[in-house]
Amino acid sequence: MSERALEKGAELRGLSTAILLPSIDLFGAQARAGTGPLTQIVGVGLFQRTVLTLQRAGIRQMIVLAGPEEDQLKLALGKGPRATIPVRWMPIREFPLDDPRTWEALAAEVRGFCLLSGVRGLFSRPLIEQLRREVKEGEAIVVSLKGRATGFQRAQAEAGAWSWEERRTALADVIVLPAALMGAAGRIAKGQGAVPVRWWLDHAAKDGRVRIFRTEENPAQWYQPIEQPSDLAAAEQKLFGSLKSEFEGFVDRYFNRRLSRWFTRVFLALGFSPNTITIVATFVGLLAAVAFAQGTYGAGLVGALLFQLAAVIDCCDGEVARLTFTESAFGAWLDIAMDNVVHIAIFGGIAAGAHMRSAGTEQAWVPLALGAVAIIGNAISFLLVNRAQKIKQASEWKTPVHAAWSDFMLKNVASRDFTVVVLAFALLGRLELFLWIAAIGSAAFALIMVWVVRPSGIVAIRS
Repeated sequence: MSERALEKGAELRGLSTAILLPSIDLFGAQARAGTGPLTQIVGVGLFQRTVLTLQRAGIRQMIVLAGPEEDQLKLALGKGPRATIPVRWMPIREFPLDDPRTWEALAAEVRGFCLLSGVRGLFSRPLIEQLRREVKEGEAIVVSLKGRATGFQRAQAEAGAWSWEERRTALADVIVLPAALMGAAGRIAKGQGAVPVRWWLDHAAKDGRVRIFRTEENPAQWYQPIEQPSDLAAAEQKLFGSLKSEFEGFVDRYFNRRLSRWFTRVFLALGFSPNTITIVATFVGLLAAVAFAQGTYGAGLVGALLFQLAAVIDCCDGEVARLTFTESAFGAWLDIAMDNVVHIAIFGGIAAGAHMRSAGTEQAWVPLALGAVAIIGNAISFLLVNRAQKIKQASEWKTPVHAAWSDFMLKNVASRDFTVVVLAFALLGRLELFLWIAAIGSAAFALIMVWVVRPSGIVAIRS
């Protein structure tokens, strides 16, 4: 058997299947008016967002036990970003939730573990990814809401002394079950509710086979209940709070992101795609370059402010892509390519403006030379960064040292933070001094990236 087949088999025996119940709460709570599986959160319905988040987290097959809203859910799932994993629809009129045979049949579809979830909450992809790593043979996992796990721990110690009303308010509407436990549904006692979650967890807890997963231990692994309309604002805040690019600097994190979320809301309302937003940011950046080329103090200050605005808008394309599940390889390439087009234009504009101010002097050639070095260094760096990302995706780094240096350069050096440096020099009226930083910095970055990429690039070409 091939190594890939073994890996695939191990994955299937782990947590790769999810069963969704969009009509009900796992713990028996009734739906409140104003929320439901079709409720929109940042432009994407709650059911669709649940499916796509699970898909991104590595779930490989989905089973939906749908009620009368089945046709609407199918229609919603077919719009916008598509689910690429198999989705099997099982109407509860044919597969009653209180019929043990339904759960025995479902258990037969699962290898290893199953994630059972309602659609009454919003969760992050890292939460599901961590649950997939946490599964242990024969053990169920419950997800506690922040600060509410104490009662369940007491219940385990006291053999189920905790009331189910307490559990419902303290646990997320998602659990992980071993297929064997789900398949034992034939022994379900009456009065356990539409879904036999109580029996499953009580039965497993008596044997010490229920583990609590605390969402407060890692801010990225969050769960937000949505039980009433007032919870939608908190869910939206959670989504915006989770937005973070892999490559962002100090200014992005503490300034640009705070402003970009307002622009992101506007772009979402206007229906702009991530690629359209990239073009908008590029246009603003090119306007900044034109302003710099005028060579006056006022124009330089306007150019610096426009350049900072372009950096803020440049955050929005990735935010919209992540919020609406519309990321793409082309979009990522376009974003990087347009960033470099803007940077080259900015260097050229500042060089042209500085040349105009020093026209007629013996040093008039210096800004043009520095601008040329900065432009060439930036162009070479763009090619090397693209190469480094391809090597990373293919896991072809020659040594861990080169991989670490690449990550360091991309995360800490190749950022938008230098926009505030440009603004500072514009305020001082000394943009020509920034050209020295740009020329030396881009050349140094290119030389370091050559050292980082060259050995791994040669190995990749030979192989």
